[in-house]
Amino acid sequence: MVSPSAGEPPTGEPMRLAGAPISWGVCEVPGWGYQLSPGRVLAEMRDAGLAATEFGPDGFLPDGPADRAAVLARHGLTAVGGFVPVVLHDPAADPLPQIARVVDDFLAAGAGVLVLAAVTGLDGYDVRPELDDRAWRSLLANLDAAAAMAADRGILATLHPHVGTVVERPDEVRRVLDGCSVQLCLDSGHLLIGGTDPAELARQAPGRVSHAHLKDVDAGWADRVRRGEVSYTNAVAGGMYRPLGRGDIDMAGLVGALREAGYAGWYVLEQDTILAGEPAGDGPAADVRASVAYLRGLVRASRRGAVPPVKGEGKSGGAPQASGRHSASGDTA
Repeated sequence: MVSPSAGEPPTGEPMRLAGAPISWGVCEVPGWGYQLSPGRVLAEMRDAGLAATEFGPDGFLPDGPADRAAVLARHGLTAVGGFVPVVLHDPAADPLPQIARVVDDFLAAGAGVLVLAAVTGLDGYDVRPELDDRAWRSLLANLDAAAAMAADRGILATLHPHVGTVVERPDEVRRVLDGCSVQLCLDSGHLLIGGTDPAELARQAPGRVSHAHLKDVDAGWADRVRRGEVSYTNAVAGGMYRPLGRGDIDMAGLVGALREAGYAGWYVLEQDTILAGEPAGDGPAADVRASVAYLRGLVRASRRGAVPPVKGEGKSGGAPQASGRHSASGDTA
């Protein structure tokens, strides 16, 4: 049985909030920036009021599942799962053995959610190929096979549409929705940058969203990335990602759409950043605390009836394209 609730926060938490090491600049891309130590990242995560985390890239935490879980436990955290970049479109390669090893490690560490990214096979997220029909058939078949294999082991597998991967644009998200049955990790930032309105996707495909990465985005930077005027990496370094409620994504509308659809999964807070060195003072933790406060403020406001109801009729199929100010009307904490 699939168990996305592994590592559930304490009773009384209004939303199932979790962190991710990328908010502290910890990333799998070579040369991404200064990499903070697990000790600092996990301590600051817990101090921000988070009870769980995704694992981060290989090498950030110990390789052994038991050791990984023990490190988290020493910091008062449990494991949600993690982001796993895999080449899924190559007809000559079978990704399932690699994914099976990751799934087994997740199970042993007490995690429940596998977040697959359909990477290109190149380093980073600045260049990507266009897939032909044969590659698309392999991608869709491998997504279904990976999801079924993970479910048989008790793990929820999701696909993360992601800038610089082979599933980025609205037509590519739509092709996944129409061509296979894998669940989605709805990442508000990557969807917006790729051209999809995340709140509309949550409304139009509620049965396909089983995991959520929440990040806010400066729409000006996002537009420049979409037009090819600046690389994704340089946009991140320039501050494209913002604390929740301080960017141009309608976080109130997105969270409202997810909750109205009965979403009960994790809300993983992410604010991708690139660090030049060891931060003095609070560093990235200040932005994480601001995002936690914003989300909890949304929940309190919704209970008082202060958050406007989500607008728009539910539709079926497709991936809605972002337009205008990207439905930006989110409340602040």
